[in-house]
Amino acid sequence: MKKFALALLMTLASLPLWAQSNAAAGNADLEGEKRRLSTEREAIEKRFVEERAACYKKFAVEDCLRESRSRRRTETDNIKRQETAINDILRQRSGAAELQKLDQKAGTQRPQDSREKQEQSIQGQKEREQRAADHATSRAATAAEAAERERQFQSKQQAHADEQAKAAQRQAEAPTAAKRFEDKQKRAEAHRASRERQNANRSKPRGAPLPAPAASSPTP
Repeated sequence: MKKFALALLMTLASLPLWAQSNAAAGNADLEGEKRRLSTEREAIEKRFVEERAACYKKFAVEDCLRESRSRRRTETDNIKRQETAINDILRQRSGAAELQKLDQKAGTQRPQDSREKQEQSIQGQKEREQRAADHATSRAATAAEAAERERQFQSKQQAHADEQAKAAQRQAEAPTAAKRFEDKQKRAEAHRASRERQNANRSKPRGAPLPAPAASSPTP
């Protein structure tokens, strides 16, 4: 309880002065404070919109917008601090009330009952932690199996896609390959025919040599 009181006093520093005394006395309408802060936030946003519209009518538009944004941020941060302080007080009050209930309940129990319940609580906590660990291990194993199945599936899909791409490429290149093969065959046929003509010309018999011209008679 002393720790709660100290934390409560530290939290109160974020509230307005008039609210600090009420909260310290335990009679602050914190829900009303939250509604007030919400109303202030709406008013800040409304004024910000109006200021933006007015800034665009001025010569120094960027300076005006920068000042408006800075003012909005400062006021909004102040509201956030107050809301955080109020929420902390509410949580601390709830925690203190719960601790008080537990203290009262523990005071009415017999010492032996308290020890037995404490041991049961410890054992129950161990069992819960073990179940949580087993569950986490099981989930990790399941996730690993799912990831491996997904990897295998993606690998098969990629292999299938690659094979389809290769088949499409072969199909697209088939006319060109056929044309190249046909041209190669024609060139080979032409080369063979040329060789055959050359061989035929070399194997033909040579013609008889021309007769030598007759010697001319001397003039008388």
